[in-house]
Amino acid sequence: MHSFLKRGWTWLAFGLAWFAIGQAPGQAAEFDQPPEWAREAIWYQIFVERFRNGDPANDPRPDYMQGSYPGFVPDGWKITPWHQDWYEQEEWAKVEGEHFHKLAAARRFGGDLQGVLDKLDYLQDLGINAIYFNPLNDSPSLHKYDARHYRHIDRTFGPDPAGDTAIIDAENPVDPATWKWTAADKLFLKLIREVHRRDMRVIIDYSWNHTGNTFWAWKDLLKNQAKSRFRDWYDIISFDDPETPENEFKFKGWLGVKTLPELKKVNVTGKREGHGYVFEGDLQPEVKAHVFNITRRWLDPNGDGDPSDGVDGFRLDVATHVPLGFWRDYRKFVRKINPDALLLGEAWWTKWPDELMDPRPFLQGDIFDSVMHYQWYKPARRLFAQAEGGIKPTEFIAEMNLVYAGYSPAQTQNMMNLVASHDSPRFGTSFQNKHKYKYRMGARGNKELKLGPPGADVVREMRMMLLHQFTFTSAPHIWSGDELGMWGADDPDCRKPLLWNDVEHRPQVFTPDGQRHTPIPVKPDREMFNFHRELIALRKKRPDWSRGKLQYVLANDAKMTLAYRRDHENNRSIVSFNFSDTPQSIRLKVGLINEAGVLISSRADVVKNLRAEDSELEFELAPVSGAAVRLD
Repeated sequence: MHSFLKRGWTWLAFGLAWFAIGQAPGQAAEFDQPPEWAREAIWYQIFVERFRNGDPANDPRPDYMQGSYPGFVPDGWKITPWHQDWYEQEEWAKVEGEHFHKLAAARRFGGDLQGVLDKLDYLQDLGINAIYFNPLNDSPSLHKYDARHYRHIDRTFGPDPAGDTAIIDAENPVDPATWKWTAADKLFLKLIREVHRRDMRVIIDYSWNHTGNTFWAWKDLLKNQAKSRFRDWYDIISFDDPETPENEFKFKGWLGVKTLPELKKVNVTGKREGHGYVFEGDLQPEVKAHVFNITRRWLDPNGDGDPSDGVDGFRLDVATHVPLGFWRDYRKFVRKINPDALLLGEAWWTKWPDELMDPRPFLQGDIFDSVMHYQWYKPARRLFAQAEGGIKPTEFIAEMNLVYAGYSPAQTQNMMNLVASHDSPRFGTSFQNKHKYKYRMGARGNKELKLGPPGADVVREMRMMLLHQFTFTSAPHIWSGDELGMWGADDPDCRKPLLWNDVEHRPQVFTPDGQRHTPIPVKPDREMFNFHRELIALRKKRPDWSRGKLQYVLANDAKMTLAYRRDHENNRSIVSFNFSDTPQSIRLKVGLINEAGVLISSRADVVKNLRAEDSELEFELAPVSGAAVRLD
């Protein structure tokens, strides 16, 4: 820790200067640079099945769910009402006599693309300019990471599941010349047009590491074993010998999960088992060609060489499990079709729950432009929530210097800084439960976990964190529903249906073990929504927040205060925080200044006695609060 602090103070003394360098407006990005638009992105992540049910006529049916976890569809299964108390089991679930989490994955709420279309104005009003969709590919599960068909949008996300099924079944999956556009595909193409018309961008999620066990090639392989046309597509250990009564068929599933068979990697060197270890190699050639055909389909849907009707990039799932050689070729392929496409990888753990991986092998300009930046969130949570025992301001600076060391200026500005996702506890629950990040954050059997709305003291910390997220370098991200104050433990409880004003949600009464407690109202938090909207609007107006250099100007461990400065051309601001439980005076030398004013604060009336005189800025900051001050 001492070496971290020494390095942190060195950077604090000299300032931390990251300048925006990149292509001119309207000019395509250089191959080794992220697209210009990504540096100003305000990301909003959508998990379609839980976002909005815009078309009840296309709701999932048991025959579309076969093959997904838990491996069967319970008798009497029905769609779960959108307003359901989350831990209240349905009648069909009670019959099984199992705990809540056993059948939570069998639930469907009917979210679809029409629901997203219906709420684009809501996103525009919030200020969102970039949407990240969890997988949309056809799949039997609620999460869609177990693809049944890569080439089509899930049939239950569109208006005609039965018609789409007939179209899909009539195609040759290997031959793109036979591929048609289903009703769900066409609705997604319409959604892309509507998103672009609102000056928003859109990226979609794919896993090129594994498929589901209902994937068309896998089904053929199961049936025909060693005689299958697709025997070389998967990582097979041994095929069944039809001459023996035993079933010798063995294969590799992702992290041992047999419902997620791994696609075959070739020419592999340096591979180690587990998370977070990069290695060289490639995907099997036919698999690679299929992946490239899918990628081309969504980057340039009509094939005219103009990618404006396609998606703006991809989020790539479990990227560390796919060889670097494939990723390098993938970037070349994608950028040839759309030079402004964004490639964003998932590079999370090396050793859960203690060690996050170093994503730099993916960020050398030849693979990804960005990653989901959990590496920022973990130390930030330790300061702003004082979680995991907490850290001091100087320790925070030292950790951030390590997190960002070696990134190019453009990469620094377009990292996706997120406080929650579909794979982690919701923001409020993460801040409310202050033990180790993602460790024992699941609700099953964990009666110590706080599963209600965060209290006022936690909300104060959350608002400070949001102020930091939107004023700090890197692109801020919102996991849909966090802006509405939703709460929830780790997966699956972070995937509750969104709260909408026109849906009267039942109060939270049930606990995960089926007990009851005093009813807790479940409704959108308008104050939290408005705070997000204010921060977004300011980030768009303040180029110093998205493109400016960052300089730490105050770190006082005794008083628990922190401040940094953002500068871009004529835009200058100071962002300061008081983590202590007493008011603190902030006094800074800021250079020539005529006047100063509060841009936004984490709560009302936290800044007092603001004085800007000569080259000095002085004010008093209330306990557990933060504020951004403009310098004119």
